[in-house]
Amino acid sequence: MRRPLTNSETKRIPSPVFDIFDKFSSAGYEIYLVGGGVRDLLLERRVHDCDFTTNAKPEEIQKIIPDCFYDNVFGTVGITVEEPASVPPSAAELRRGKQKYEITTYRTEQGYADKRHPDKVEWGTSLEEDLKRREFTINAMAVGISNKATKQQSNKEKLELIDNFNGQEDLKNKIIRAVGNPDERFSEDALRLMRAIRFATQLGFLIETETFKAIQKNSQFIKRISYERIKDELFKILASDYPSEGITLLLNAELLQYIIPELIKGYGMNQAHHHIYDVWTHSLLSLKNCSLKDPLVRLATLLHDVGKPIVAKGEGEKRTFFNHEVVGAAIAKTIAQRLKLSKKEEEKLIILIRWHQFTVDERQTDSAIRRFIKNVGKENLEEMLALRVGDRLGGGARETSWRLEKFKERLVEVQKQPFSVTDLKINGNDVMKILNLKPGPQVGQILNQIFEEVVEKKVENEKEALLKRLQKLK
Repeated sequence: MRRPLTNSETKRIPSPVFDIFDKFSSAGYEIYLVGGGVRDLLLERRVHDCDFTTNAKPEEIQKIIPDCFYDNVFGTVGITVEEPASVPPSAAELRRGKQKYEITTYRTEQGYADKRHPDKVEWGTSLEEDLKRREFTINAMAVGISNKATKQQSNKEKLELIDNFNGQEDLKNKIIRAVGNPDERFSEDALRLMRAIRFATQLGFLIETETFKAIQKNSQFIKRISYERIKDELFKILASDYPSEGITLLLNAELLQYIIPELIKGYGMNQAHHHIYDVWTHSLLSLKNCSLKDPLVRLATLLHDVGKPIVAKGEGEKRTFFNHEVVGAAIAKTIAQRLKLSKKEEEKLIILIRWHQFTVDERQTDSAIRRFIKNVGKENLEEMLALRVGDRLGGGARETSWRLEKFKERLVEVQKQPFSVTDLKINGNDVMKILNLKPGPQVGQILNQIFEEVVEKKVENEKEALLKRLQKLK
């Protein structure tokens, strides 16, 4: 199916796209905007993912756009454009200024021994041939200059949508559907198994029945995909507006068992006392109610009770989960290493899970609050509180309580106090000058003594007050 673009659609296309159309058509080549850019255009979203396909070979693309870069075997040439990618541009884009576009030569692919990359790539001869190899109908549409356009028309007026697989209809009906035979699409590239779930989650779409059955049937092929790529897709799912639905889809698609099998152990495991859901449901609802979109924080929220199935003892109201946060932190370390998280991400994940079971009590001393802040880290307090709120809502409780609000106030107040010797308003030079000391252990001992007195509120952490206190030590 082909149809002209409407004026409103044309207006949403970034200006650099028209420049590329002009350059290639003037050189006598076909070129089309494809993939996510077209999908977002039709969904009336910001067009920011601009990929193109053309009948020009890479060496010919380099002649048309000399300042491009080309360093792969799949026919993809990268270019950098100066103008913002969206219309109108966002403030962030105006600051950033540059966007990366990719232009790929029409191609056909054969053989997928590793379930990820084609064994053989050949240049294709037509757009139709190229679109046929794409994974989902909503990503298999193209926008380009119509071959029926007249010379009197501008390139903007000549644009048309090419939709050979009813992608526009699937967009309208909010359906994720594989192009052609879904078994073939997923056996070609097993990462598409995750991408189907990710698109459905990000867009709030349903996965068409035969496509979903094919995901289940081919789920074991996800083992052929690197965990770095799996982590990327998982984090996009977690950062979406429907993260808990995405995790549920991963479970029902039989993919979660290969990614985070530890999480499934909580399925059907009932809890006691104030808990009204099993561990699995509680974890999903906690994730759903996590206010921060940071995928790492959301992963921690999802996994915060992952240790419970391991430590569970007793039945019914007598069931306990002692030390589940300690065991959960150890499990989180294994999961983090499996997903190839960075060292910084791993440490943060472990901290959030290890210390999520913190006490909120108006009778807590400043020292207890200080220990909590030291354990969690000042930089992680917001994330920890977001996890706690998600945990509360995921357990059927109210979002907050007067005790939790009081605890937040105490966190602010206690942080005004020094947390280490380096926070004192005096230093070793002051000690040596006033007490006429040379550098050595005694200087540190005196600073530690002063620090303890400040913590105990025997003296204010103000330079004048601390200098007076040093004078008394002469």
